[in-house]
Amino acid sequence: MERLRALRGLFACVGCMPRRTRRRERSRVSSPVPACAVTLLLQRLQDQKGDRVQVYCELESALRETDSRPPCGVVNRLLAEVSQDLTAAQGVTANVRPAASNVLVALAQTHFTLVMAELQSHLKATGDASKETVLITLSKLFSTYAPQCIPFVWLTLAGLRSVVGQVKSGRILRIACAVVKQWLDGVKMHLSSGTQCPWPAIEKEQIIKNLLELLFSVVQNWQDCQEEKDKQAVLGAVAAMLDVLLQEELHREHVWEQLLWLVHPCQEIQDTCRVAKSLTIFLEALEGIESIIPKDKFLDITSAVFYQLYDDTKQHSEADCAELTHCIMLQARICPEETVLFLQSQLCDDWEAGCVAALGLLGALARSDEPVMTEKLHQVVEAVQRLCSDPRTRVRRAVLYFIKDLLSANARSCSAWDVVGHIFSEFSRTTGRRAARDLSAQEAQEEGALQELCMDILGSLDVSVRGMSKLLWPRLLLFVVPAQYTGMLIPVSRCVQALAERQDLTGRRIEDLDPHFVNSVFQGPMLTPQILLVRLLVVAGSPVAGSELQAAALLLMQNLHSRFHRAVGAMWAAEIPLLLQCLQGKDESFLDSAEWEHRLLKFLRASLETIEDEAWTEALSCELSRWLSSSASSSGEKSFLYKALGTALGACKGVLHIQEKLLQHLEEANAEEPAEAQGMISLLSHAAESNFHPVLDALTIFASRLCKGQNARISRRKKVELDSRRAHATRSALMLAHGSLALHASKEQLLAHLEGDIVGNILMLYSCSCRDLQNNLALVQSITDFSSAFQAVGDSACFNPSLKGKLLEILMDLLKKYYLGTPVSPVPFKVVLALEQLSKLKPSLESKDMREMLVLCFKNIVTHPSAEMMLKIRKSQQAAQYLQLQQTSLKSLGRLMVVLLKTEPTRSFFQNIVHVLQRSITSGNMWERKRALQTCSQLLAICEELQREDACEHFGSLVGLLAPLTCDLMPTSRQLAITCLSSLVRIQAKATSRVIETGDIGSLCEGLHACSTISQLQTSSQMARIICRNFPLERTVDFIMAIKETFRKAKGVRVRAAGKWMTTFLQMYGKDICRDVPPILYILRSCTSSAQQSTCMPFLCQAVVILTRCHTEAMIDNFSRLFGPTDSETWRRIRDFCLQRWSQ
Repeated sequence: MERLRALRGLFACVGCMPRRTRRRERSRVSSPVPACAVTLLLQRLQDQKGDRVQVYCELESALRETDSRPPCGVVNRLLAEVSQDLTAAQGVTANVRPAASNVLVALAQTHFTLVMAELQSHLKATGDASKETVLITLSKLFSTYAPQCIPFVWLTLAGLRSVVGQVKSGRILRIACAVVKQWLDGVKMHLSSGTQCPWPAIEKEQIIKNLLELLFSVVQNWQDCQEEKDKQAVLGAVAAMLDVLLQEELHREHVWEQLLWLVHPCQEIQDTCRVAKSLTIFLEALEGIESIIPKDKFLDITSAVFYQLYDDTKQHSEADCAELTHCIMLQARICPEETVLFLQSQLCDDWEAGCVAALGLLGALARSDEPVMTEKLHQVVEAVQRLCSDPRTRVRRAVLYFIKDLLSANARSCSAWDVVGHIFSEFSRTTGRRAARDLSAQEAQEEGALQELCMDILGSLDVSVRGMSKLLWPRLLLFVVPAQYTGMLIPVSRCVQALAERQDLTGRRIEDLDPHFVNSVFQGPMLTPQILLVRLLVVAGSPVAGSELQAAALLLMQNLHSRFHRAVGAMWAAEIPLLLQCLQGKDESFLDSAEWEHRLLKFLRASLETIEDEAWTEALSCELSRWLSSSASSSGEKSFLYKALGTALGACKGVLHIQEKLLQHLEEANAEEPAEAQGMISLLSHAAESNFHPVLDALTIFASRLCKGQNARISRRKKVELDSRRAHATRSALMLAHGSLALHASKEQLLAHLEGDIVGNILMLYSCSCRDLQNNLALVQSITDFSSAFQAVGDSACFNPSLKGKLLEILMDLLKKYYLGTPVSPVPFKVVLALEQLSKLKPSLESKDMREMLVLCFKNIVTHPSAEMMLKIRKSQQAAQYLQLQQTSLKSLGRLMVVLLKTEPTRSFFQNIVHVLQRSITSGNMWERKRALQTCSQLLAICEELQREDACEHFGSLVGLLAPLTCDLMPTSRQLAITCLSSLVRIQAKATSRVIETGDIGSLCEGLHACSTISQLQTSSQMARIICRNFPLERTVDFIMAIKETFRKAKGVRVRAAGKWMTTFLQMYGKDICRDVPPILYILRSCTSSAQQSTCMPFLCQAVVILTRCHTEAMIDNFSRLFGPTDSETWRRIRDFCLQRWSQ
C-alpha cells in the first residue's frame, strides 16, 4: 500500500494523464492476471533458492513475454526484492546487480511508472552502493522507452543533482554524465521533431529550473576533475544541458544571465580559480554547440574576465592567471572576431595593466595559429606597432613578448612592421638608459632584464618558421656594425649560423628581400665588406667584450666569409676554429688578453697576405682609420684599432697612402693621454714591420714639424701651439716610437738608419722638449730600446763613439739632476737600465766615465732614498710599483757591473766599487744597508762567475764590513750577508786552490732568523769560526780596519757582532800575526776615541789582552812608545793596566 500511495503521489506530480485514464489504469492493474511463472520465480528469490543470477535471467524472460502482466502485489514484492539487491553494500556478487537491472527494464514494459518511481527513490537516496546500477538502469530505460521517459525528465534531473553532490570522480561520475547527455539529447530531439510538448507551461518552467540547477551543480562540484576521462564526460554533459537550454530565445537569455552571474563573483570572492574553472567548462561546452552569444553579453563576460585577470589590487596565483587566460582563449575560439577587436581596443587605453594584458593575450592568440587570428594579424600588428614609443617598462616588455610570440608563429605577418628592427632598437634604448647612470637600482635592473629579453628573443628564433629566412637575411647585417648593438652579436651569430646550415645565406633578387632592409640600405651608408670586417675584428679584439661575444664575432666571420673576399674561405675555415679553441680555454698556451690580441692581429696579417688585393686592403685601412678617428679615447677598442690599422698599413704597398694615414693619426692623437700615446707607438711599430722606410720617413716629417720653430720665425699662435703640453707629450711619444721602431727594424735597416735618423730624431725631439718627467722618461726608454736593438745586431757593429759619449753625458746629467730629488721619481731607475744597455755597445767607455757613472748609479740606487723617505714611500699608493721598480734597478745595476767588469779588467776599478759599497754597508739606514748588500751579492756572484781574483785582495775588508751585518735588524740583510761571505770564501778557495772548510753553514743560517739577539750573536760567533778557518792572514789589517768602521758608525747589536768576530779571529790567529801587531794596536787605540766606545770597550780590552798574552814583549814595547797627549782616558787606562800586569 505504501508503494501505491507513492505511485499516486508520482502521478500527481507527473500530471501527464487524465484522471479517468488513471482510474482505468488503476483498475486494470488490480485485475487478476495469470502470473504463475513470475510468482514462482519471485518465490525462489525470496526463499534464496538457486542461483540468483539465473533466477533473474529466467524472470527477465518471463516478463518480456507479451501476455505476461503480473498483478500489483507481485510487482511490489518483486520491486522490494530487486531493491534489496541493488542497495545491498555487501553479500551481493558483481553479476547480480546487472541481472536485477535487466529485470527492472523488462518489468517497465508493463509497469513503467512503478519502475520509474522505484529508481527515482534510489537516485535520491544517500550512499554510492546502488548509484551505478540505478544510473545504468535509467540509461537502459531511456534507450528502450524514450517516449515514456520524457514526462519524467524534470524528476530525473532533480535526482541527478543529488548524485552530483555525492560523487566526485570515477566511473559513477562518467555514467551520470552519460545519462544526462543521453536524456537531454532525447529531449532536444523531442523538441525539434515537432511533437506536441507533453509539459504544461508550469512544468516546463520547472524542467528549465532543474536543468539550470543541475548545470551549475555539475560545474561547481565537478570542475576539479583530474582524470581526462572525467573531464571529457563533464564537458559532454554540460554541452548537452546548454544545447537544450539554448533551443529557445527565452532560455538563451536565461543562460547568458547565469553566465554573467557566474563571472561577476570573480570580482568579489577570493577563490577566483574555482569560478574560472566553472566558466571554462561552460565555454568549452559552448564551443561544441551551434549558438551565437549576444555581443553585449560576450563583451560583459570578456570585460569581467579581462579586468579580473590583470586587476592590480589582487594578487593572483599562477594557476588563477592560467585559468582566466584560458577562459579568454576559449572566448576567442567561440567569438574570434569580437575577442580580437576587444583586445585591440585595450591597446589604446591608458590603463597600463590592461594594455599589458591585451598584448599578452594577443601574443598567445598569434602563437595558437587560430585561423581568424591569421586573418586579423596584419591589423593587430599595426595596432601593436603604435606602442613602440611607449616609455612604460611593463608595456615595452609586453611588446617584446608579443614579438616573440609573433615570430614563433608566423614571420610572414611581420611585413607591416619591422619587428626585428624594434628588437634591436629596444636593446639600444636600454643600453643608452643604463649608460646615462641616472636610474634607480630597480630601474637599472628592469632595463637589464629588457636587454636580456631582447637577446633571448633573437637567440631563440626558429629559422625554419615560414618567412623567417627572408625576414632575417640579409637584414641582420645592418645590426652588426653599429656599436650600440654590440651585445646582440651573440644571438645574431647564432641566427646566421642556423641560416648558414640551412644554406639560406644565398643571394636574392631585390624584390625578394625584406622591404625594411631595402629601405635601410638605401637610407644609410653602404654596408661594405670592409665595414663589416672592421666591426667584427673590433669586437673580437675588445678586452671587455668577453669570450662569448668574441666567439660570436669570429663565428660571424666564418659563416659570412664569402661576403668579405673569395680568397679567405679556406684560410678562415682552418684558422678561426683555432682561435675559437683559444677562447674556449682548450689551448693551454693562451695566457692573457695581450696574447689573444697578438694572435688576432697575426690572423689579420695572414688574411691580408692571402687576399693580395691592394685596393681591398687600402679600403680596409681607410675603414679602420675612420673607426679610429671616431672612437673615444676612453674606449677599450681604440688600442686594438691602432694596432689593427698598423697591421693593415703594413700590408699596403702605396707609400703615399701609408704616410697619409700615419700623419693623419699622429696629428689627431692626443699624446697627453697615456693610452693615446701608446696607440701612436703601436700604430707605427706594426706598420713598420713590413714598411720600415715609409714609416721612418713619416716619423721624420712629423718630428720636423714639431721642432721647426726652434730656429725659425713662426707666428705667435704657432709658437704657443708648439710649446703646449700636448706638443711636449707628442714629442715624448715620438721618442718612444723611434725606440720601438729600432726594435722592429732588420739588421740592414738598423745599421743604415740608427745613428743618423733614429738617434738624430730622438735628440732633436728632446732638445725641443720641456724636459719634464715625461720627456726624460721617454728619452731614457728610447735609448734603452735602440741600444738593445743595436746590441742584437752582433758583436761586429760599432756605435759612433762621439754619439755614445753624448748620450752618456745626457744620462749622467739626469742622474745628477735627480740625486736626492723626489724619491718617487722613476727616472734614476730607468737611467740605470739605459746605462746597462748603452755600456754594452762598442767601443767601451773610458775608465773615468765608468767610475763616475758607477758612483752616480750607487748614489741614486743604493744610497738614496733615506730611511724617512722609505717609510713615506711604503705608506703611499704607489708603494708596490716603486719598490718593484727599485728591485728591477738593483738587478740592472748588477748587470751593469758585469758589463763594466768585462770591459774594465784593471783591479783599481773593483777597488772603486768596494770603496763605494763600504759607505752604504756601514750606513745607519737599514734600507740602504739592504740595497748595498743586494748589490754586493751580485758583485761577488759576478766575480765568482768570471773567476776574477779582485775579491781576494779585498777579502779582509769585505769580511770586516759584512760580518757585523749577520746580526742586522732586517732578516733579509742577515741572509744577504751570509750569501756574500759564502761567495767570498769560495772565491778565496778557488784562488788559493784550497779546500773550503765551511762546516754546517746551512743550519747556522737558520739560527740567524731567531728573534733573540743573544741567539743571533751566538750563531754569528759560530759562523765567524767557520769563515776565519779560510782567512788569509795577509788581509788581517784590512779586516781590523773594516771592523773599526763598524765601531765608529754602527750601533747596538752590530757593534757587538763586530767585536765578537774580531775577538774570535784574534783568539784563532793571535800568535800568527806578530808583524801586524803594531798596526792593529794603532787601530785599536784609535777606536777608543769613538763615540760608541761604551759598547765596543769590552771587545777592545779583550783584543788588547789577547794580543798582549800572545806577544808580550812587542805589546810592552809598543805601549811604551805609543803614548801621546791626545790619547783618550780609556786608552790610558788600558795601557797602564797592561804595563802594570805584564811588566813585572
